[in-house]
Amino acid sequence: MPDHLYGPQEIADRLGVSRERVRQLTLRADWPAPYDRLAMGTVWRIADVEAWIRKHRPHLGEAEAE
Repeated sequence: MPDHLYGPQEIADRLGVSRERVRQLTLRADWPAPYDRLAMGTVWRIADVEAWIRKHRPHLGEAEAE
């Protein structure tokens, strides 16, 4: 996975939720638009997801740089 994209599993890991919960979140009107839809699934820009987290889950803080 490129270092600027999250797939559903990365989002689940980041939020500490299941992939099913990620699917539910992505149906919300306030969830960021996907960056692209690939054969392997949908991907989002990390910056967009992190902005959503800062607004809606501020207690999770910033993702640690690897």
